Amino acid sequence: MAIECNTKLARPLSPTVCVPRSVHSTAKDIKVSRAALATKPLRWSRVGGCVVVCLLPFAVAWDLTKAVASLVWTVDSFSQILVIPFVSLFFIYEGRKRVFSEISYAWILGAALIVPGLLCLFATRVHHGSLGPENQGALFVFSVLLVWLGAFISFFGTRAFQKAQFPILFMFFCVPIPEPILSYIIGFLQNQSANAAAWFFQLAGVPYLRQGLIFRLPGVAIRVAEECSGIRSSLALLITTVLASYLYLRTTWKRLLLCAVILPLAILKNGLRIATLSTLAVYVNPGFLYGNLHRRGGIVFFLIALVPMALLLIWLQRTELKRTIPTN
Repeated sequence: MAIECNTKLARPLSPTVCVPRSVHSTAKDIKVSRAALATKPLRWSRVGGCVVVCLLPFAVAWDLTKAVASLVWTVDSFSQILVIPFVSLFFIYEGRKRVFSEISYAWILGAALIVPGLLCLFATRVHHGSLGPENQGALFVFSVLLVWLGAFISFFGTRAFQKAQFPILFMFFCVPIPEPILSYIIGFLQNQSANAAAWFFQLAGVPYLRQGLIFRLPGVAIRVAEECSGIRSSLALLITTVLASYLYLRTTWKRLLLCAVILPLAILKNGLRIATLSTLAVYVNPGFLYGNLHRRGGIVFFLIALVPMALLLIWLQRTELKRTIPTN
């Protein structure tokens, strides 16, 4: 054992104390362990309090919770609720050391979000007859997310929110698009998808006569219905692109550029699907309009749309790497 003695010959009368180094290290370890034990219950108390507040809307409006749960399986605009919260929780868990490195209580700011969330929840219950089931569900999801946001800020503070703002705000993609906004978006996608399909017909040399959303082809007449608008796959494309821009790009304007390509790409994807199925029905078999490619082929065209999106992402990422790597 190494002994550390600070003795000086110039002062022989002054007593010296020899303390082993292991004693110093043991004392430090005891202080660190005591500090860790002191902070661990506090941390879990914060997590437990946050979880209790987050569960409060479900306890207050259990009937609305069951109604939204049924809409998740029957309405396309509610289907993302099953996925997005888990994606956000995964990002928060992966960056937990950075996110929770500086935590504090922020009761006032948190209450400024929790109270409006509970008021929205109360309004959902009061005006359930005039809202309709889908708008009622959308308002319920929005009120729950407001309470969750306020609970996080209340128990972990603004610094933690700033470090976890993307996964927290990303959860607002759970909010379904309410009516009549959803109908306007579907109508816009219908018309633009029909225009894109007409362009693909001209490109392929397929003769057609168009009357609004109706195309009369040789032996076949089709109508671009609401289901052909591709609203579900367009939302999935938007969410996927936002995630990819957050993970692989650092510049704000490049992230916005990548997201701006979503709308024209979604329209071209829908037009390609309509033109492909119609052309196959004319020249191969009319059953393509009712077969598996029509009912379940959306994933195929979704993957086709991801190809130019991925190429643009790779190019934007390489431009960022060229700026970071110094040239000799």
